[in-house]
Amino acid sequence: MSFTSIPILDLALAKDPATKPAFLSDLRHALMEVGFLYLKNVGIPASVFEQVIDEGKAFFDIPEEEKLKIEMKNAPSFLGYSRLSAEITAGAIDHREQIDLSTPHAEPGPGAPRYEHLLAPNQWPSAAVLPRFRDTFADYMARMGAISIAFTRLIAEAIELPADAFDKYFDADQQHKLKIVKYPDVGVLGADGKGGNQGVGPHKDSMLSSYLLQASHHRGLQVQNMRGEWIDCPPIPGTLVVAIGQGLEALTQGVCVSTTHRVLSPAAGAGARFSIPFFQGVRMATEFDDLESVGVGRVPEHVKDQRRAVLARNGGTRLDDVEFTFRGGGVAKTLGEATLRNRVKSHPDVGERWFPDILASIREEQERERVKKEGAGGGEVGGGVSAGGKAVEAH
Repeated sequence: MSFTSIPILDLALAKDPATKPAFLSDLRHALMEVGFLYLKNVGIPASVFEQVIDEGKAFFDIPEEEKLKIEMKNAPSFLGYSRLSAEITAGAIDHREQIDLSTPHAEPGPGAPRYEHLLAPNQWPSAAVLPRFRDTFADYMARMGAISIAFTRLIAEAIELPADAFDKYFDADQQHKLKIVKYPDVGVLGADGKGGNQGVGPHKDSMLSSYLLQASHHRGLQVQNMRGEWIDCPPIPGTLVVAIGQGLEALTQGVCVSTTHRVLSPAAGAGARFSIPFFQGVRMATEFDDLESVGVGRVPEHVKDQRRAVLARNGGTRLDDVEFTFRGGGVAKTLGEATLRNRVKSHPDVGERWFPDILASIREEQERERVKKEGAGGGEVGGGVSAGGKAVEAH
């Protein structure tokens, strides 16, 4: 029987030796059977969450000219403001407006790998229009960075790996990223929404884990279970929604499952949905050869057997609109290179300005895939993506 709801875990239980074993057992269940979970009592005061939500929403109310001063295409970092319907997922337009932020980093030095352009200063909105915005989100990203690293250690313990098993993949000043996203309702979208109600198309997150603060009352986030059914993940006050990424699935030899999810735009008249996802980073210099041949060590066989039993109970496989594309065809040798290619694919306007050769390579690859499909007389089924699909960062 595949999951029909998303489990809720209490992080406070992990801090008490008497309750930690039960917490780790529940966490293992969520990792193996769902790939998603709600996390409550994470250690951030409610007042901080409230300020993050208030400042996040306020960003979208500042004048358009102020937003365009920090538009994403102004810099090669893929940080900054994206206009409504500027991003692509699963070959279709995402109907959302957003700003991308990162934990602080300086400009890359001479001779640095091209992917280090992703490690750069933020484009912050002016303090003249949002005086508390920068401090609010710098503080929140710092808090979430610490929480995400600590939670990754609990994940390791839950599948009987050493607590520090994943530490080798984090820099001392590890970059983490955050989005503030507004999904207009389909009534506001008007003609732009006629192509569908895709807030974000079906996708899997790319790295280890992400932590979503649902910043309004709207439903819209849905998770795909092993039977291919879409399960609602509605907002629950006082929680973060944790999604497992493809990197974690790869490193744990398939024990921790990365689950396909999507976002539907709010219905006409429902008002805009807001969300603030935080994406745990991984050291960009990490090579795929290390991930695939060394990794974090072998997960105990009896733990793998539990995952195999989950698959067996569901017919031996899972129906999935998005294939596992962590390696991405072997073009990239490092996580940094793969991440840069994915960003160019998601934001071709930025790619065209700063990385035209990578964008040209991606388009050639897409054309080869199109010709190959047409030659085979096939096409995409059920709104999914082909093997050329990508992992993205969005909720």
